[in-house]
Amino acid sequence: MKFRRRRPREQIDINLASLIDIVFVLLLFFVVTTTFTRETQLRIELPQAVSGAPQEPDVKHIDIAINADGEYAVNNKRLPKSDLDTLMGAIQAEAGGNTTLPMAISADGKTPHQAVITAMDAAGQLGFSRLSITTVEAQGH
Repeated sequence: MKFRRRRPREQIDINLASLIDIVFVLLLFFVVTTTFTRETQLRIELPQAVSGAPQEPDVKHIDIAINADGEYAVNNKRLPKSDLDTLMGAIQAEAGGNTTLPMAISADGKTPHQAVITAMDAAGQLGFSRLSITTVEAQGH
């Protein structure tokens, strides 16, 4: 026995418009909420020294970092220019007028000598007297 269908079979269509809308909303959400971090620290390989004293860890201080190319960063904030005026302005902003803060210069072992002297000159012109040079302990001594 053969039964006949009375109605033709309905075509089932999937509406992709709403699915595409949801995908775009999710994409927009992920793009907006993603955080992009940019490294602002300078890569520095410190010179070695046999003698020295560790810095006091909890005391607020100003750290001037100088990489091998002579670029400056003050308290991990890279400076746009590597000149004396920009460096002095950044130090003043970090110190807030307090020239009794200890200051450490962390210069790469291959930094041009002039870049270190410029940092020391900036500190001297602003009235800082507690200045130290950061090194790492020499191996094998």
